[in-house]
Amino acid sequence: MQVKSTVKLNTPRIKQLTQAAVTALELTGELLHEETQQAQVFPFDTGNLQNESTFVDYSKSKNGKVTLVSSTPYARRLYYHPEYNFQTKENPNAKGMWYEDWMPGGQKADFAPKAFKQFYKKAGGV
Repeated sequence: MQVKSTVKLNTPRIKQLTQAAVTALELTGELLHEETQQAQVFPFDTGNLQNESTFVDYSKSKNGKVTLVSSTPYARRLYYHPEYNFQTKENPNAKGMWYEDWMPGGQKADFAPKAFKQFYKKAGGV
């Protein structure tokens, strides 16, 4: 018995879905950035860390990676020292390790995967 098969790839659709994944990833990063600001978890003195110095870096989005970047020299020190006594006048939930709730095992760990799924469906027409 001899079997023969032919596979035809729908290249335009594959490209569309690939671009949809990139778009969904970028939108998810932006939504996560907004979500953390609205949750008021950033330490807040002048608002520089939360508002001007934290942004989404899309430079590697085509490789499947977006990064939330805080570009101030003190961001790392504040993030990794939750024992600091953060003022809570402007942001009542201010704390160190402010992304912890959205990381695996956190209370909002499903936020990014759910957002990505919704954005991907919309962008990919699925």
